[in-house]
Amino acid sequence: MLFNSFPFFLFFLPLALLGYFLLSGRSIRASIIFLCAMSVFFYGYWNISFLPLLAASIIANFGAGAAITRAKESGDELRARRWLVAGLTCNLGLLILFKYYDFLAVSAATLLHLPVAPLGLALPIGISFFTFTQIAYLVDCRQGKVKETKPENYGLFVTYFPHLIAGPILHHKEMMPQFDNRESHRFSRGRITVGMLFFTAGLFKKVVLADGVAQFVGPVFDVHYAHLSMLESWAGALAYTFQLYFDFSAYSDMAYGLSYMFGIILPINFNSPYRAGSIIEFWRRWHMTLSTFLRDYLYIPLGGNQKGQVQRYLNLFITMLLGGLWHGANWTFLVWGALHGGYLIVNHALRHLLGGRDGALLRASGAAATFTAVVFGWVFFRAGSLDVALALTRAMLGGGTLPAAMADTALGLNRAMDLDSCLGWLAACALVCFGLPNLYQRIGTGLRLPLEARLSRGWGASLLGALLGLCLVLLAISETRGVSEFLYFNF
Repeated sequence: MLFNSFPFFLFFLPLALLGYFLLSGRSIRASIIFLCAMSVFFYGYWNISFLPLLAASIIANFGAGAAITRAKESGDELRARRWLVAGLTCNLGLLILFKYYDFLAVSAATLLHLPVAPLGLALPIGISFFTFTQIAYLVDCRQGKVKETKPENYGLFVTYFPHLIAGPILHHKEMMPQFDNRESHRFSRGRITVGMLFFTAGLFKKVVLADGVAQFVGPVFDVHYAHLSMLESWAGALAYTFQLYFDFSAYSDMAYGLSYMFGIILPINFNSPYRAGSIIEFWRRWHMTLSTFLRDYLYIPLGGNQKGQVQRYLNLFITMLLGGLWHGANWTFLVWGALHGGYLIVNHALRHLLGGRDGALLRASGAAATFTAVVFGWVFFRAGSLDVALALTRAMLGGGTLPAAMADTALGLNRAMDLDSCLGWLAACALVCFGLPNLYQRIGTGLRLPLEARLSRGWGASLLGALLGLCLVLLAISETRGVSEFLYFNF
């Protein structure tokens, strides 16, 4: 069930809101159980055969967390460590089996000439997100940071439908206290309206901008990649750059808005990353919860910056390499991760050399270099193979090859794309991306925003009606041309 579909908007969401707030008036625990059940239904709507796997993962991790906590309370650190190792092994084993086994099998067969056959297992949707969320939970149990005794709260923490499929990666200290907070269970028309503002903005980004510019991506990356001019290759790369930007931004806005309607605040996961002045800043703005996870549960345990510059750079590179692999089982993602690891090393080295100097010119040049590097990296992120990525990057650097019959053809005519139309879309996307403030800047974050109180009275009802009408129009457009999944569903 997609956020950008009529079944979700007209049936699932109203029923979830109605049941949640009706039950909240009688029993907070009942409303939590209801919302957990609705989230499980939401997940099962995709493929009911994945529900046993999700249930087993939740039960096993909740039990492991409880065992770790009991061991720590009794002073048995060895037993706590063993339970942690067992929990991490199960979670990582699950990821390797479903997400990476076939990649490892094919790579072993190709590189080492070993007779290892792929299994061909279907990838459970959202497995990376709910697995990483639970890994963080277990590690925090081991560190004595958490003790959860309510299975319904833990179940909702993992399955909560606004985040389950494509993030953000949740942290227990940000979410679990909200579930029992009576304020989160208070119905407010202003709260619904603020949530709808975020949801509608995200729906517009998805249906109009991301899906609109997507038409220029497939022809370049999937069909004509071997025969492109320099301009066409850059146009295709930029088209994907903006498609991914608005698609992920759309999901983040819609998830935040949906959760706000229920009085539960999700962590901000996307904050205008293409405006970053450096790669370091880019990773503080793009998929922010993943960046935090990689920092706290991989980079710092590796030693962080505490063991000298050389080890620090090695830790950065390893972290980004594994971060790339998290996105998908393909050599292209490993190269993408390695590129960003290299970018971060260069960025930190330059900061060290410049000694913290700053200025408008330096900031502008840093922003331009960062955006260019990110666009170049996205080619590997999107390409289906290294051969495709290398053909595209070669064309972007001026080394593309064109058949003789195409050499004199006007750009945009009978070629990979309608170039004039593509450039128009790129200009519109750039205007929105770089010229308009995001909603988190305009509205703010957190529960009970000042705008919420104002929208609970007077013109708030008119605005809510207008937003509902606009959503129906956007959903009609989406349904007419075929509802598309969000890109991060693949990761």
